[in-house]
Amino acid sequence: MRVAVIGTGYVGLVSGACFADFGHTVTCIDKSTNKIDLLNDGKVPIYEPGLDQIIEKNAAEQRLFFSTDPSAAVRMADAVFIAVGTPTRRGDGHADLTYVYEAAREIASLLDGFTVVVTKSTVPVGTGDEVEKIIRETNPNANVAVVSNPEFLREGAAIEDFKRPDRVVVGTDNAEAVEVIRELYRPLFLNETPILISKRRTAELIKYAANAFLAVKITFINEIADLCEKLDANVQEVARGMGLDNRIGSKFLHAGPGYGGSCFPKDTLALAKTAETVDSELKIVNSVIEVNAARKMKMARKVIDFMGGDVSGKTVAILGLAFKPNTDDMRDAPSIDIINGLEKAGAKIRAYDPASMNEASELMKHVMYCDGPYHAIENADVVVIVTEWDQFRALDLDRVKRLAKEPKMLDLRNIYQKSYMEKEGFIYESIGRAY
Repeated sequence: MRVAVIGTGYVGLVSGACFADFGHTVTCIDKSTNKIDLLNDGKVPIYEPGLDQIIEKNAAEQRLFFSTDPSAAVRMADAVFIAVGTPTRRGDGHADLTYVYEAAREIASLLDGFTVVVTKSTVPVGTGDEVEKIIRETNPNANVAVVSNPEFLREGAAIEDFKRPDRVVVGTDNAEAVEVIRELYRPLFLNETPILISKRRTAELIKYAANAFLAVKITFINEIADLCEKLDANVQEVARGMGLDNRIGSKFLHAGPGYGGSCFPKDTLALAKTAETVDSELKIVNSVIEVNAARKMKMARKVIDFMGGDVSGKTVAILGLAFKPNTDDMRDAPSIDIINGLEKAGAKIRAYDPASMNEASELMKHVMYCDGPYHAIENADVVVIVTEWDQFRALDLDRVKRLAKEPKMLDLRNIYQKSYMEKEGFIYESIGRAY
């Protein structure tokens, strides 16, 4: 099939590349000339493991194209995916749908023959209705079906998630559109991937509800971790005991410095704001938003307390800046609040991240960005693990002790065992573990 993808951000680029890898002919479209030039030169503007190989392969085999001009691709497309950003709107917390509606207007005038327009961006309930209204007002003769097909991609594991998803959600009551979507995802039938067909508004809500529930799990275990510290318990053992219950499951029960990234912060807020507009308050979701924001700031205080209540003039080595490993995404990363809090308290920051330092340097100007973990640790008064990149899981601890001023480590991701670190001569603290 022929596919046009509007937007070459994270979702659009991964989706377009994977559809091409399924055998479809895909054109990814973006207004940014710089982005399109980079992609046409074989360079990928985002960090996602394996994505560069898939793009290179499918571009070479003439299945994947990049352009700033949507005209030909949209006219020839069986399906047009809208995969533009929906950031939090300044001032009120709602999702900003400006780019979605601009894409809808641009698509409308180009449609030729029956076309499925698919909203891939994460959008509030009712957005599909407005997209359809815009298209029909702009082009009354358009033969179009507007479908919701939300993405469930984890940064750092997006290709695996696209090709082996838990489910594919399709929101439409148009039978012809369902068949187009089924054909697009036909390679997944070999894995017997469930395809859930629902009304469009229900599909839009499924995405928000899923992300909000995962944010609840993360926030819940973080609060249990705080309780464990007060009660001399171990949050990892608590989480394992909970996760072995099939009704709960073990995923997203890892205590840490709070969630960040491109999805959970903005999606929980957008869901709460949507509920407000129809007078249906989501008290649990609102509490999660509040608790998570406070937790990230609380982590700076945890570092200060670990250092005896004062970090003025001290050097803190921060290992990991991105909100999670295997991505360069700095959006709402806990490291931002931690570093800002430490700098306000007078600390000097040396930091290293394998992928996100260019992005981080735009947000935090006074940090010394280092060439590697050991460079960051040189002459540090304390080492703080913020993101659990694999290369931080097996540090040369003797080397760490030689380079740092003191053998002090605060592990905000619980990647080391307390007894082992103390045996190795470290003053060590983690999250929610008395032992």
